Parts: sequence; C-alpha cells; structure tokens
Amino acid sequence: MSAIKPLRILPGEGVEALDQTLLPHEERRLRLRTVAAVAEAIRALRVRGAPLLGVTGACGMAIAGEERGAGREALARAAAWRAGRIDRCYATETRPLLQGARLTMWELKALGVPATLLPDAAAASLIASGRVGAVVTGADRIAANGDAANKVGTYALALAAARHGAPFYVAAPRSTFDAAAATGADIPIEFRDAAEVGGFGDRRWSPAGGDAWNPAFDVTPADLIAAIVTERGALRPPYGPAIAALTGAAR
Repeated sequence: MSAIKPLRILPGEGVEALDQTLLPHEERRLRLRTVAAVAEAIRALRVRGAPLLGVTGACGMAIAGEERGAGREALARAAAWRAGRIDRCYATETRPLLQGARLTMWELKALGVPATLLPDAAAASLIASGRVGAVVTGADRIAANGDAANKVGTYALALAAARHGAPFYVAAPRSTFDAAAATGADIPIEFRDAAEVGGFGDRRWSPAGGDAWNPAFDVTPADLIAAIVTERGALRPPYGPAIAALTGAAR
C-alpha cells in the first residue's frame, strides 16, 4: 500500500499539492509555482491541517525568495492500526466543508483502516454508547499550558469523552506548540464566512440576510486532555514543564 503524499517539492519548479477540495471523487494535483498560487491553495483549503499548512507556507516563502532573487516532506504516518490496537475508526463529517467525510474517510480507506462516518451531532451519543475506547484529534495550535485549539466542535468531543470515561488525546507535531500563548485565551479564533453555515457552494438553504456564528476553531482546556502525542513522544500532565522542555522555552 503506497503512502499518501499530499505535497511534493519540485526543485526549481515549485511544489505539487493534492487538491483536497476535490476528494474523494477526484485526485488532482496542482502545480504551485508562484506565491499567489500557494496563497490561493491555503485560503481555499486545497491543503489542510496545521503541519501541511506550515510546510506549504514554508514552500511559499522559498518560492518568494526565488521570485525576488526548502524542506523535507511531511512526517510519515505511524498510527496504531498496523500494530493491531484499533478495531475501527469513527470519523465525524466536519461541517460545513465536510473535511471528515471527504478527506478523513478517504485517508482511512487508503490506509486500509475500517472506518465509519457519522454526523458531527452524533459524536456525543456514540461516545456514550461505549463503542469508543479513545478520542484522538489534531490541533492547529497548542498553548504553553497545554490548551489546544482545533476545528470547532473539538471541545464538545472532549467534554463528552470526559463524561463517559474515554481518554481524549491530541496528536500534533512540535511545530504546533506556541510558546508565546500562555493559555488558550491567547490564541486568536478565526471566524469564517457566514454563508458557509447557510448553504454549501452555490446552494443556499437558509433565508438570505440572516447572520451566523461561524468560528473555525475552539479551545479544549488542558485538564480534559489525557496526553499530547508528538513526534518526540507523548506529553502528560502537568503540561507546562513538559511543553517547555519539548520546545526549549524558558519558564
């Protein structure tokens, strides 16, 4: 089984990125040769996930340097399925852009992992049913105290997991830690276009002119996180000293 390669660096020719807005129906790769093309791919979510966004942004900086005149590919997946520790993965659909339905399910299928898709609103009841042994999410930014910002809805998953005794883990690379953010309150929350809530693409199902609350992220407090898994190992509470040691930040 071949590994998924969402980004390839092409020396002297820019980068080649998998257009994730077209998955799972079409696997199209984009040749990004200019800073403008890289910026559009990030803005339109053609690339997704904090690590890949970081690598893509770094490539954009390299291209900018060439225009005015680079890095290794993303970390290989480990993950637990090959070791026989996972029976099934449950993926939430991740509205409004459906990254879970389109992308996570595609990734799990490509890796041969049995997977079940569920509506975002059904996650808490699934956890309550006892079918979920652990919850694992990513993170876009982690504060110095272990508070973690991720796709909106992650905090609700952490609360449900705590209520029903399922450990809640965050998986993120070292580049996700932000020593300048003392707590999650220091992490700015992006708000996306209200039109994403009232419809999808060219189709609208909510009355025109209505407002919407559409945060892209929420923050999960560190005391709900059982461990933060990084490429350097798993961090466990108390997170402050562990994160400081990982990032080399002075306390």
